Amino acid sequence: MWWIYALLSAVFAACTALLAKIGIKGINSDLATAIRTLFILLIAWGIVFARKEADGITLLSRNNWLFLGLSGVATGLSWIFYFKALQLGKVSQVAPVDKLSVAIAILLSALLLHEVITLKILLGALLIIGGSILIIL
Repeated sequence: MWWIYALLSAVFAACTALLAKIGIKGINSDLATAIRTLFILLIAWGIVFARKEADGITLLSRNNWLFLGLSGVATGLSWIFYFKALQLGKVSQVAPVDKLSVAIAILLSALLLHEVITLKILLGALLIIGGSILIIL
């Protein structure tokens, strides 16, 4: 079931790149990121309240707050750089290079979370890296 959500994520990420490229035309990329973030904020909290899950906030540990906060900072920085790259480059170049994050996540998951990297995962990561290098050059 996880892969269905992952595929949906990929489809919406692709839409994000195309819609953002059109949306940032003629405006500052940081402003565009802030506007996009406002919509994400409204949607995310809307889902939490619609599902009556807001009471779970009281169950969060200090560790939850710390790492979710750090994840938010990393996401924000990623979006800021992504929108700037989209403003300067082509979607067909920026989006695939951005997906280099997949290979970096695999590496970091092995180093920091001690996840096992199988031959299949390693080959997939190497193909992503190779594709990104090809697009950059």
